[in-house]
Amino acid sequence: MGQKLGQHFLINKNAIEKIIAALELKNNETIIEIGPGKGALTIPLLKECEKIGCKIIGIEKDKKIAQQLVTGKWKLEIIIGDALKIIPQLVSNYQLPIANYKIVGNIPYYITGKLMRVLSELENKPSLIVLTIQKEVAERIMAQPPKMNLLAAATQFWAEPKIIGYLKPSDFSPTPEVESAIIKLTPRLITNYQLPMPTGKQAISNYYKLIKILFKQPRKTALNNLVDGLGISKFKGLEILKKIGLSGEERPQNLNINQIKQLSEIL
Repeated sequence: MGQKLGQHFLINKNAIEKIIAALELKNNETIIEIGPGKGALTIPLLKECEKIGCKIIGIEKDKKIAQQLVTGKWKLEIIIGDALKIIPQLVSNYQLPIANYKIVGNIPYYITGKLMRVLSELENKPSLIVLTIQKEVAERIMAQPPKMNLLAAATQFWAEPKIIGYLKPSDFSPTPEVESAIIKLTPRLITNYQLPMPTGKQAISNYYKLIKILFKQPRKTALNNLVDGLGISKFKGLEILKKIGLSGEERPQNLNINQIKQLSEIL
């Protein structure tokens, strides 16, 4: 089952404690766990929530495992299905208190990119997200110039990421072929961060369209990618870049999030 769904169950107790601590559990909040699996994180999390007064909703794709968790002695709500579809439904229907929920999970590696996009599009974002993902992917999300990339630009736009720990393959069962990392994401809408999310669906859509153009061919300059992607002249492209203090020689990986955001606003 684990292999079929791309799941590797976390068995390192110290890592589990670190994840729970990173969630900063509070009274009257809901924790959505993606893929609780056999309950290695779920059970300790339930124990903490019983003390604090928080609620847990698990989203599990495997029916047999979900049934085993539900029939246990712990009070746990399990939704069977695909987290990528269920999370937006839960939030859009306002079945959860607005701005009063968090997300946690040991994420199957193959859904990481899709999950990031789903989370970015939530109007009612969680106050905190703690995920265990592939180390390489976590480091790509954290990247800064001169190593900026599409995934980093897409994620840092809406959340402030922080790697809070690394995990070895032996920390999981079955053992994956890669190392993992625990990443903490704080959505910018609920912080006083210097780079707030723009309001309006159109502004957000414009940003995502821009980064796809910018990073389509990372070896080209940002100017050339804009010219090709937008169908504009080099003169016009250079004029746009100069408005945010760029010379036109920069490559996409050398731009920071603030510059990319300013560029999307101009365009």
